[in-house]
Amino acid sequence: MRKLQYVLMMLAVLFCAMPAFADGGSTAINLVPIGAGIGMALAAGLCGLGQGKATASACEALARNPGARGGLMIFLVLGLALIESLTLFTLVIILVKVK
Repeated sequence: MRKLQYVLMMLAVLFCAMPAFADGGSTAINLVPIGAGIGMALAAGLCGLGQGKATASACEALARNPGARGGLMIFLVLGLALIESLTLFTLVIILVKVK
């Protein structure tokens, strides 16, 4: 298993490495859009996981104590809005940086 890990890391380095002296006249590859896409995918995916965990915890809390619905819903909506804002901040930064 350790050898497979080393082989995969070596292949990742080889695929990402740019040739140093291959061609003097060509321009560099622009990897900013690819990085922005990966960053947005990570932000959206992890925020989705966070929202799912928050909603599941709120449902469990409501099942245990239905009388606390009012206070719980306020904090749930506030938490979900803050989690969603992280994805929107990532989108704004990507739109500003990628031209």
